[in-house]
Amino acid sequence: MTRVLLIDDDVELLDMLKEYLEQEGYIVGVAHDGQSGVSAALSGAYSIAILDIMMPRLNGLETLKQIRVKSQMPILMLTARGDDTDRVVGLELGADDYVPKPCTPRELTARIRAILRRTGSWADPDSDGVLTVNALTMWPQQRRAEWEGKPLSLTSSEFNLLELLVRNVGRPVSKSDLSLQGLGRNLTNFDRNIDVHLSSLRHKLGTLADGRSCIQTVYRLGYQYIKE
Repeated sequence: MTRVLLIDDDVELLDMLKEYLEQEGYIVGVAHDGQSGVSAALSGAYSIAILDIMMPRLNGLETLKQIRVKSQMPILMLTARGDDTDRVVGLELGADDYVPKPCTPRELTARIRAILRRTGSWADPDSDGVLTVNALTMWPQQRRAEWEGKPLSLTSSEFNLLELLVRNVGRPVSKSDLSLQGLGRNLTNFDRNIDVHLSSLRHKLGTLADGRSCIQTVYRLGYQYIKE
């Protein structure tokens, strides 16, 4: 059974979410502050963490940073509705997705399921095959990637987007397709999620022989992974 970690200082909200998720078949653990949340997340006992931005002792962004130092577990952020700054910073620090508060347990559960599906195996009959382009090698089934033989530390969302680009190497992929297939959500107006994730990928990947990034922006068409 899937184990979900809820990290939030709102006891009443956590009790409601915990009860709903347990009814849906999840095993749920809770932490009421960032420091205990970090310890629980790094225990290896959970498949995904739901992390609130505003918490005592250690806020959500600092909690996220500490988890990401040692773990690439999927993390879903809970952010104040309309607070775009926290959302962008959270994604830049390695969050896989976010849900604005207040949210319904049903909405949160649907988002958890979408993330867990994406972090399982790619819904593709060839997902067992190794993908190699230039210095990049990816093992989709193992959710593992290397650049020039060195491991890449990627969030689940970054892995999904990179895999999608590599499977379409040499062809532009629209932002709407990247969002829908890579993040499991429709692209909305002023949505910067894709841009933030791909900016992070560009920093993590090496460059081509001529110094260019292997991920290129194609005007009005989207993004493209290029060969040397």
